[in-house]
Amino acid sequence: MIVREALVSDPRVLPGDATPQQVAELLTHPHVESALVVDGERLVGSITAETLVSAIAEGRDLGSLTAADLADGEVLTIGPEESLEEALRVMAEHDLERLAVVDGGRFLGILPREPLIRRMAADELGETDPD
Repeated sequence: MIVREALVSDPRVLPGDATPQQVAELLTHPHVESALVVDGERLVGSITAETLVSAIAEGRDLGSLTAADLADGEVLTIGPEESLEEALRVMAEHDLERLAVVDGGRFLGILPREPLIRRMAADELGETDPD
């Protein structure tokens, strides 16, 4: 099985012109540790609560910044044709709960770890529906 077959193609993301307040609102949802920022089909980066706190500590004017201004462009990604085993290896190696899936610079979605593990376990047991 490959990444393309298991990705979430419509995850919660923010546009590059989102405000810091919109970023903070997303980050307050349970289980949301970072917000991905997308400009059209291009992944710009991610923002964590630490990103916002650092910007405030640096004295940056949040009122004049956008999500694209705040986003860290260093997002670990995986290609859609990679194996799910490779995706899990990367997630474990970097202690990630999800991976952004990108194909030729185009953001396709995310691959969350927990549902992926359940799906792979069900496949191994020969089940068709892991839920």
